Amino acid sequence: MESLIEKIEFLLLLAAIVAMVARKLRLPYSVGLVLAGIGLTFVHPFNLPITKELIFTVLLPPLIFEAALFIPWKELKKDMPVLLPFVTVGLLLSAGLTALGMHYLAGWPMAAAGVFGILIAATDPVSVIATFKEAGVHGRLRLLVEAESLLNDGTAAVGFVIALALATGAQAMGAGDVAFTIFKTVFGGIAVGSVVAGAVLFIAGKTDDHLVEISLTTIIAYSSFLLAEHFHFSGVLSCLTAGLLTGNFGYLGAISDKGREAVTNFWEYAAFVANSLIFILIGVHETQQNFGPVLGAAVVAILLVTLGRAVAIYPFAALFSKSKLKIDMKHQHVLFWGGLRGALALGLALGLPEDMPMRAEITTVTFTVVAFSVFVQGLTMTPLLRAFGEIPKRGKKAKH
Repeated sequence: MESLIEKIEFLLLLAAIVAMVARKLRLPYSVGLVLAGIGLTFVHPFNLPITKELIFTVLLPPLIFEAALFIPWKELKKDMPVLLPFVTVGLLLSAGLTALGMHYLAGWPMAAAGVFGILIAATDPVSVIATFKEAGVHGRLRLLVEAESLLNDGTAAVGFVIALALATGAQAMGAGDVAFTIFKTVFGGIAVGSVVAGAVLFIAGKTDDHLVEISLTTIIAYSSFLLAEHFHFSGVLSCLTAGLLTGNFGYLGAISDKGREAVTNFWEYAAFVANSLIFILIGVHETQQNFGPVLGAAVVAILLVTLGRAVAIYPFAALFSKSKLKIDMKHQHVLFWGGLRGALALGLALGLPEDMPMRAEITTVTFTVVAFSVFVQGLTMTPLLRAFGEIPKRGKKAKH
């Protein structure tokens, strides 16, 4: 029997080959990985469970930290008035529309529909971000897509805690309880991320050894996430806060000049590994789902999620149409279509209590929506960006 190390070595080799082939074929990397995972199950029986613990404790922290590490605080602060409506009221409207649709159109119990609505509202535009990086797309569009996704994930994770508590009847929650839970989860996560990043960066300022600095940023990423989760705060928001502080203030003196390049390269690689493992495992486990019994519900879910995303973006972007923060209509379309579902939605679905009614259906439909995101949205994202002039033709530079 293959050991865990041998399995991971094999997956990394597969990821490296897929990366090279995908680049030559001009295929989105994430699509190639999922296809490789699907093909793997037919060529070589492969058993590496994809669980909430694997996603939350191993793979998600480096993805969040790496993305936050490169978001400029000055630009983020400028666009925060635009982003906040998307990731709060917009997300809740999207989740509510999906929940009501699953209840009335798919016949799901309201409790299960509510849990599904909020967990599937978590976006994961890994494919879009990867496309932006490969094409050299920078500027406001990339900032909006990345920042909206990260903040969106944080809000969805907080909402999921409340929705699950209400659905399982674990505790009676009044309006005051809900408000306190939101406050505790959000601000507790931000506080933990700030304290962890501040303390470890203080230590980092005492050395100029780039290997030690890499080690310390690794501690920041995982400690901020896991410590927040331990206290039932938002691990996503904690890791996001820690990444923003490290990227924007850690480089001001705590991390040496040599350390900056080393830290940047390390986290790009860490994100590559985490993305590779996630998408290959998604492909492997897509083949293990029984989609037949939930096919109708899955089609309804895809339509509702797409409509919900439109509701979360266009009306709130219109609020700023006459201001300096106006978002071009082309960029609104990219935000809408770039709201892919992925790791966080799967992690939340897989973490549902075993005895929760409709658990199997929620998990399978979540896998279906993720598959739609990867193949349909992922494959059409590059042509969309090219049509909008965000990805240049050969010989021309990308917009900045």
